[in-house]
Amino acid sequence: MNLPNCLTLLRVFLIPVFLVFIYVDSIPFHYLLALIIFAAASVTDALDGHIARSRNLVTNFGKFLDPLADKVLVITALTVFVELDEIKMSAIPLIIITAREFMVSGLRLLAAEDGVVIAAGIWGKLKTAFTMVTIVAVLIYLSVTGDFSVDLPESIKTWGLNSLIWISTILTIISGGIYLKGCWKYINTSK
Repeated sequence: MNLPNCLTLLRVFLIPVFLVFIYVDSIPFHYLLALIIFAAASVTDALDGHIARSRNLVTNFGKFLDPLADKVLVITALTVFVELDEIKMSAIPLIIITAREFMVSGLRLLAAEDGVVIAAGIWGKLKTAFTMVTIVAVLIYLSVTGDFSVDLPESIKTWGLNSLIWISTILTIISGGIYLKGCWKYINTSK
């Protein structure tokens, strides 16, 4: 197994570790540790693709697992945010983001039937990067207010974090629409 695939697998294994730290509040500084784990997982996302392309180590396994690992990591964090009382994130962004991921995965399968592998476009990369930055911002907020008991103005959560979440959602809609438009030719309703 090559290094990029090992990094992708590491990202997958970090997801349950992230969940343990974010949920088990008896662990000291559990939000900070969840932040560190999520940030490390996000860094592996940037590294594995860069290494795979620069060293010509692109594999079918990596093409399959890398986007799946990204989706599971992001959806896991957003699902937790919907559940946490400290954040009270609306489920609507989670539903939109999850639906887009299912749509893109389905379109990739349709294109694969024609032997076409569709790489992530600039809007998809922007959406992923902004969403990961948003999740890191939420985790920083949780760590500062929860682990270090700092009272921050409610407006940071109400306006700041919610704005980031909704911008991520808008980028998700835009990138999904662009992806759908580009892949429309693979949708054949007669099959």
